[in-house]
Order: sequence, then C-alpha cells, then structure tokens
Amino acid sequence: MNEKNNRTVDINIFNSFWMAGYECSDKLNAFGNRVDLLTTTGHIQLIDQDYKSLKTFNISTVREGVRWSLVEKRAYQYDWSAVAYMLEKGKANGIQQIWDLCHFGFPDDLSPLHPMFARRFAGLCRSFVHFYRSILPDEQLIVTPINEVSFLSWLGGDAQATSPWCWGRGWEVKYALMRAFIEGVAAMKEIDPSIKIMTTEPLVNMVSAFDATDEEVEGAAQYHEWQFQSVDILIGKVSPELGGNPDFLDIAGFNYYYNNQWITGTSDFLEWTNKDADPRFVPLNILLAKAYERFNCPIALTETSHPQEDRPLWIKMIADEVGKVITQGIPFCGICLYPIIDRPDWDHFTIPWHKAGLWDADVTEDNLPTRDLYLPYAEALLEAQKNLNKLFEQKLSQRA
Repeated sequence: MNEKNNRTVDINIFNSFWMAGYECSDKLNAFGNRVDLLTTTGHIQLIDQDYKSLKTFNISTVREGVRWSLVEKRAYQYDWSAVAYMLEKGKANGIQQIWDLCHFGFPDDLSPLHPMFARRFAGLCRSFVHFYRSILPDEQLIVTPINEVSFLSWLGGDAQATSPWCWGRGWEVKYALMRAFIEGVAAMKEIDPSIKIMTTEPLVNMVSAFDATDEEVEGAAQYHEWQFQSVDILIGKVSPELGGNPDFLDIAGFNYYYNNQWITGTSDFLEWTNKDADPRFVPLNILLAKAYERFNCPIALTETSHPQEDRPLWIKMIADEVGKVITQGIPFCGICLYPIIDRPDWDHFTIPWHKAGLWDADVTEDNLPTRDLYLPYAEALLEAQKNLNKLFEQKLSQRA
C-alpha cells in the first residue's frame, strides 16, 4: 500500500512465538454434509490433554474456532456454551486463544451470497465480544473474523466444493465475504477498540510455464497479484465502497504449505525443496518480506505443515526461512503449526488421515482418536526452536 499504516502492534503480542492451530472447520463439504473437525479430531473431548501436551514445546498460544454453525442454529440466537468451556480450559492451562469466528462454515440457512449474510455475521461478532468480555474483561483479544477468504471464495465460488457450490462466481463470493468481514470488524471495534484483527490468507507464488505466451505470463502475474485482494479490500485499497480501513488490519497472517507455489493453467507444483534450481521458485523469506513491504504491519506465519515423513525437513526449512526474515528487521510475530493434531479429509473421512500434525491421531471405531507424538517431527521442532532462540539472543545482545 502507498500510505503508511502508522499504527503499531507489539510483535510480542502472542504469549509464545510458536503456536498451535486446531483444525476447526464446520463447513458443509462437497457432498453437502456438515463436518465438525474439532469433534472428529477429538480436540473438544481431549482439550485438557491437548493443552497440557504443548508445554513440552513451550507453546502457550493457540488458534481456535467458535464454529458459527453450532453457535447460531437460529438467526440472532447464540449459544456460546461450547466456547465458554474452551475458554475455561484455556485459562486453566495458561493458554492464549486466538479466535476464528468463521473458519470454514456458516449456519445451515446462510451462504455468502445470502442478502443477510453480512448483517448476520456482524451480529455474531457483536455477540462474541459481549460474551468474551463477560468472562475475560481484561485479556488482549485477537480475532480472525473470516479465515482464508481467498481460498474460501475459490472453494465455494469456483470449485463447487462448499456452500454456495458455485462455478465462475469466485469474485462475487469474495466480495460478499469481505463485506461481512469489514462489517464484523467495525462492529467489534465499536464495542471494544482494543481488539486486534489478524488476517490469515494463503501466501502463494503463481508462475507461468517456461513456454508460455506473453498473454499467459501476464495472466500468471495477475493471478499472483490477486492473492492479496482480500486484504487490499480490508484496508480500503480495493473496493473502498465496502468501508475498508487501514486501521482494520493489525497483524497480516500468511498460510504456507508445500504446494503453495504452482504453474498456472496446470496442476503442477514447484517442488518445495527446489532441488532442480527452478528459477521461478521464490524462497519463503522473500515471499514474506514482499508481503510485509506491501502491508507495512507486523506479520506472522499463521498456518504451516507438511504431511508424512517430510515433516522434520519442512520445519527445519520454515525455521531457516523465518530466521532470514527476522534478520532483516521485519516485525515477525510467530509461527503456527497447523494442524497440531492430525486431521481427516473434509469430503472423504474413510481415507487415511493426512498425518501432518505434531501428533498423529489414530482412529478406532469405538474410541476417541489417539495422540501419538511423531518423534522425528518433535525432535526437529525442538532443534528449530533452539536455533531461532539463538538468533533472538543475538539480536538482544546487539541492542544492549
């Protein structure tokens, strides 16, 4: 953005630099079935155990979701009892909870294209703030109103994989989601101006094929630029009629996975290790630095993980790249391991789970999913934490 965002956020706003994210989707999947992954993964049932297990890794900040479809089963009537239970467990275990109000999922009678969607979402936001402050009047409240607007608008507006199951209406869905996002932020900040807003958008690199035409090269560049569209709307740079404002962005969060760099017009991804030295591949530290330059506010890696046996290599790469970001003096707030507990596929629960978490979750017919620490990942994480701690200590000594 051209104008500078002069508002600052303490980069130590999170209780711990390393964070845990619990898969909390409650969406209607491609078959129209409601999922509830907080329950399916056993997190709601095992929340005490899950939180206590984080202490080994000095993690005391987590991302959680309220599950809008569970909270508001009838319009403007809210049941916050499940969230109250989670707040109780968070407080008892010394856990800071960052809240998604809409992760992936809306009430049965709503979709982003419903004419009352934005008003209903603003009502949810108002109710949440009043409820939260009735329990924790003095805690710093950090909220992600709608998670991954870019992805959600594609999933429901172009891929027909969730409500409203559209094709070719991605922009329309994104516009509606951002209308609701902005109205929700305005409603929350009217009640409590101290609330901090964190976006959680995919960070991608979209490139053209080596033999692409000039038109295809330009098209890839346009698709790459569109990844920032949602946040541009939030700060009023795009579609200012929706009421976006630079003051509505406190922390720019980015979600990055092994398949976040790909060739447009194909299903081919750039190998995340870049072992073939593809000149189109952009290291994560450069992608993050460019994102920071664009929005000029504290940034965070709000989701990252890798499935299966490459988990240790992935977390080493993440720590190395983040270290380069920190060395540049960029205000970087933290890294969220997401999912911290393994998760199933949204559409096909019977296929093997992803095995992308720090803990695998083996499922049996009659019991809750188990919690099996994947030791190679755990050892790699502890080493990554150790290396970044050394970097932090060096920076502190340089300031002294």
